[in-house]
Amino acid sequence: MPSEAPAQGGPVLRLSGITKRFGALVANDGIDLDLARGEVLALLGENGAGKTTLMNILFGHYSADSGAVEVMGKTLPPGQPGAALRAGVGMVHQHFTLADNLTALDNILLGTEPLWKPGLGRGAARARVVALSRDFGLAVDPGAMVADLSVGERQRVEILKALYRDARILILDEPTAVLTPQETDALFETLRRAVALGLSVIFISHKLHEVMAIASRVLVLRHGRLVGAVTTTDTDRHKLAEMMVGAEITPPAPSRATPGAPLLVLDRVSGPGLRDVSLSLRAGQITGLAGVSGNGQGALADLLSGLATPTAGRFEIAGNPPGAWSPRAAIAAGIGRIPEDRHRTGTIADFSLTENAILETYADAPVSRSGWMDWTHARQRAEGIIAQYDVRCPGPQTRIRLLSGGNMQKLILGRVLGENPRVILANQPVRGLDIGAVTYVQNQLLAARDAGAAILLISEDLDEILTLSDVIHVISAGRLSPAFPRGTMKPADLGQWMAGHGFGDHGNEEDRKTGQGDKGQGGSNAA
Repeated sequence: MPSEAPAQGGPVLRLSGITKRFGALVANDGIDLDLARGEVLALLGENGAGKTTLMNILFGHYSADSGAVEVMGKTLPPGQPGAALRAGVGMVHQHFTLADNLTALDNILLGTEPLWKPGLGRGAARARVVALSRDFGLAVDPGAMVADLSVGERQRVEILKALYRDARILILDEPTAVLTPQETDALFETLRRAVALGLSVIFISHKLHEVMAIASRVLVLRHGRLVGAVTTTDTDRHKLAEMMVGAEITPPAPSRATPGAPLLVLDRVSGPGLRDVSLSLRAGQITGLAGVSGNGQGALADLLSGLATPTAGRFEIAGNPPGAWSPRAAIAAGIGRIPEDRHRTGTIADFSLTENAILETYADAPVSRSGWMDWTHARQRAEGIIAQYDVRCPGPQTRIRLLSGGNMQKLILGRVLGENPRVILANQPVRGLDIGAVTYVQNQLLAARDAGAAILLISEDLDEILTLSDVIHVISAGRLSPAFPRGTMKPADLGQWMAGHGFGDHGNEEDRKTGQGDKGQGGSNAA
């Protein structure tokens, strides 16, 4: 770890009077921030509070309208990411900045060596990446194409990309969103060792228990302004949540479910990424699916969404085979989809809220009549979602890419629940959301359950799985565990299943013959 210290023993990082406007919106309003050598500083705030804008100014992606950024006592030129990198600032973004057509190793090396260097030192670079992967518990195949990686694996590449550059100041924006509890613990232990050697960290997370576990000090932003600063020894999660939203937060308190008839049944279904899966989604019940990213969650979500078809086994919806299976057939069968990645598969960035609100129903009445779009009705639908789900935006013609993650997710939620689906596929529905938005989304899912919907909740956040689920399955290497009723499993127990342990008694005959029952894929043994 580089040992360069700031001049005169001052902070390694200082932001002074940072102000940034986007039109009439004041994203940052006169923010001051100091970071000491060997400190973990947590930055909290609701979606849209200004955290990411502030970090983008620090990293040089944006130029502040006023204020200055100093690293190691030297003022950084505004709007120059290269200058920030040379000064020892590394940033892991909440939304990935990877090239899909390159390997993980290529993405990590990109910009670190001159293009004309023979071989780019790939052998030594690969060995170093493998060592970092091992030390930080971030399992990634350096030779894998990024386009073929799961969401979790992509985020691991982002973390490795920053670590590879020997950053003295590391900005982590939701770095554990797709890690298991064991992987998070391993990452935190490594960060503690690095911090002891002088690394300074700005940690952005909506998981308040993580903030309390890893940070020594917390700054809270609200509506672009700094509204609080506190040491973690002088606060707790409840107080931090109140500081973030300016009001008391009441977490969801699910009532006992009253399950009805099975609305969707998989009986020993196999297909790409799935192995002998049996699953029953019942009316009025939330079925939680836990697992390390890349172990079959995407394959199961694709199957239920009509993007894939099974190669073996029985698949029924409301007691009937689905027939020709496609995304349109899934929507017609009453399956509502909250996708894993709201940016890549949930919305179209340059479409307006109105256009995004009708993405899955634009060909149906009353949005479409005799092949003609009824834009008045489409706009009214978007306005209804905006009002009912508190989507904070200038209006229905706003480009959705201008919204915060939480408001984007609320629009998707309104689009899905507004059709009153019989089955809801909720794939990572609160990933990257602040505690207020998380509570809102989770309460909406509970309301849909109580109204009779069958919900499959796919999440890598075990707190969410344990809080909301009436029954829980674990998926590992495409296989599904038995169903565990609410209250019968602890996080450590689920973590063992997520790592592949326990499937020896429940896997198929081929597993038992080949001894593959405890082997996962896509990093499932990383825990």
